[in-house]
This record gives sequence, C-alpha cells and structure tokens, in this order.
Amino acid sequence: MPDPIRILVADDHLIIRQGLRLILETQDGFEMVGEAADGAEALRLCSELKPDVVLMDLRMPGMDGLTAIERLQAGQPEIAVVILTTFNEDDLMMRGLRLGAKGYLLKDTDRETLFDTIRAARRGETLLKPEIMARVLLKTGGAGAAASAQTGLTLREMEVLKAVAEGERSKEIAVRLGISERTVKAHLASIYSRLGVDSRAAAIAVAAQKGLLPK
Repeated sequence: MPDPIRILVADDHLIIRQGLRLILETQDGFEMVGEAADGAEALRLCSELKPDVVLMDLRMPGMDGLTAIERLQAGQPEIAVVILTTFNEDDLMMRGLRLGAKGYLLKDTDRETLFDTIRAARRGETLLKPEIMARVLLKTGGAGAAASAQTGLTLREMEVLKAVAEGERSKEIAVRLGISERTVKAHLASIYSRLGVDSRAAAIAVAAQKGLLPK
C-alpha cells in the first residue's frame, strides 16, 4: 500500500477542523497530521510536520490564508495548498489560486470531492470545476490560462513563463511579481518538469508550440 497522504488543516473554526479530521481518519489513504487556527501556526506546523497537502482557510485572525499561501510557496513550494472557502469569497479564492493554490473546497463539500481534490493536489494537479475555471479565464485573459489548465501549470507559473519568454532574468521576475528569487527558481523547476524540458529556451519553444504564449 502506498503511504497515506499527509494533511494539515488550517481553519480558525474548531468545528471545521474536527469535522475534517473525522472524515479523513475514517478513509484509507489519508492521514491528518496536524491542525492550525491561523496562518502563522500553519507555517510553523508545515516546517515541523512536512505535510503533503494543506487545506487552508482564507479568513483567519492574525496571519490570513493568502499570506500563508504566499509564504508557503516561497519557502516550501513542494507542499500543495487547497483553499477552504465559502460561496461569498470569490475574490479571495481567485487571489489564492493566482498565488499557487492547487484547488479549492467549499466547506460543505461532499466526501468524494474532498478526497479527489486532495489526491489531485498531491499529484501536483490543479483541479477546478468548469465554472471556476471560467471565472479564472475571465480574470486572467483567456487562452493562456486555458492552456495552463491542460498542462497543469499554475497561474503564477504562467506569469513566470511569460516573463521568461520576454527575456526577463530571475531577479527581474522576482521584483515584478513581488516574490523571492528562490521562489522564481522553484517555479521554473516546476515549469521544466511539467513541460518535460531542462532549459529556458526549451521551455519557451514548447510553450509556444502548445499555445501557452501570446503570438
């Protein structure tokens, strides 16, 4: 049997954390290794426990979920993040997806959707329902985002890829996107892996062939 997917839940509502623990602990293949009530605690526990996936609420006291997602992407990009959200948080959810979250879950979601989304995130895939992808396309300009969904590239990785195609260096990309140079390099490594290449030039060529870049 493969090792279970290790999950950390970050939500300031105890009942949400307890409910998810009850569901995950009764399903083979999942292990809830920790829970946090705010973003700062989530970051600390991620460093200590090394989960595979974090289920991250966006509205929490102290450090919010968006800040925690951005810092996780900068410091531990190998940990996949899935947003925990409600129907009235569309703008926050879109911002979280653009920061690199792999998907989202409504807090009243069904068990199978929960399991499927966690599994997809662990594989490094972005799992979005068509209506959510349509809203992402609307906010990001269309064709490039649609192609990114087909290749598994996150929206932030698409931003890095486009900047590379425009000749920007890692340091310049970091400044423009407001992230660290280390994070840029982590995004590039992920881009190379998803496109099956090992250099910037090859990434640009393959991306252009796949229609990821504007003509």
